[in-house]
Amino acid sequence: MQSNNAALKRRYRADVRFRWYGLIALGFAISFLTFFFISMIGKAWPALTQAEVKVNVHYSEAVIHNYNKAVGKKDRRIVSKYWLRGLPRMLKAHPEMLGTSEERWVLAESRVDQYLKGHEGHGLKSKYRKRVDELKAAGKTRMVFNTGLFSHGDSKLPEAAGIFASAIGSVLVLLITMALAVPVGVMTAIYLEEFAPDNRFTQTIEVNINNLAAIPSILYGLLGLAIFINFAGVPRSSALVGGLTLALMTLPIIIISTRAALRSVPESIREAALGVGASPLQTVWHHVLPLAMTGILTGSIIGLAQAMGETAPLLIVGMMAYIPEEPHSILEAATVLPAQIYTWSSESLRAFEERTAAGILVLLMVLLSLNALAVWMRRRAEQSW
Repeated sequence: MQSNNAALKRRYRADVRFRWYGLIALGFAISFLTFFFISMIGKAWPALTQAEVKVNVHYSEAVIHNYNKAVGKKDRRIVSKYWLRGLPRMLKAHPEMLGTSEERWVLAESRVDQYLKGHEGHGLKSKYRKRVDELKAAGKTRMVFNTGLFSHGDSKLPEAAGIFASAIGSVLVLLITMALAVPVGVMTAIYLEEFAPDNRFTQTIEVNINNLAAIPSILYGLLGLAIFINFAGVPRSSALVGGLTLALMTLPIIIISTRAALRSVPESIREAALGVGASPLQTVWHHVLPLAMTGILTGSIIGLAQAMGETAPLLIVGMMAYIPEEPHSILEAATVLPAQIYTWSSESLRAFEERTAAGILVLLMVLLSLNALAVWMRRRAEQSW
């Protein structure tokens, strides 16, 4: 009896230790995620503001041929080249402005922006720092909301770089992926689960589908390069080739999740439908599929969210190019948000670091929203049979 009590106490102590191990692991995971989000938000927050300086601008005939003539020599390294390059075009569109001058707020160069934000490693020379300090003392510097981050495409100038073009490319690629992968994946799963005979051939297909869901995504990029670009002649770097490649990658995930959703429908529903004279197709279409639809949509959303965050397969098919303008068709050169983030992260200028973090936050928000939608749909449609 005494030995039994000792053994029972040991088991209870082991149970308590296991609970503590679980709590410690959970606390570690939450701490890591908290640190990650706080760190990323702290790095991305400065990207939401952009410095502007108030300088004298001269709209002379010489500006049309040399935009540097628009401002004084001491301000040329302070004002953004992106803004100056737009002046000749503006004067050609508004010739009545020729011969006039004004003091106005203009976009500041990235090193000035970093200096005003108090960042180390801004790279602004001392003589220009002195000029910026003069403007700041005179109340001629300010920080404004960085609308260009969401309305501009990529740029070699950090102060003008934005995610708009890559966001449009991501939307086009995701639409193509969804239009191809979802119907093909769902129909394949319905056939395999409801109509295909259970023989060696279908078993081989099922094993291969499971294996395809586990292979590295970069192999799908090589497959897309060989089939869609080299064989079919789809334009390289286009949204079409990116969508086709990601559709191949997403297909196994959608097939597996759809089959699981169909399998969750009780067999009694099929038997009841067949018992009142419904054909096998009517049974699936009118009874099984509606009950499994929520699970199918959940799996499809998760698969598409995974595809949206992929970079490796798109790198192989050329979607890492410098794309300053948004694509207007699925055949034009495009890039996606993960590729844009990767490109910015490899830049040496300090200003690109905060834009990289901002792009990561935008991508995370989209992916978390898609996963939250999938979880909400699954919980809302939970049924007990």
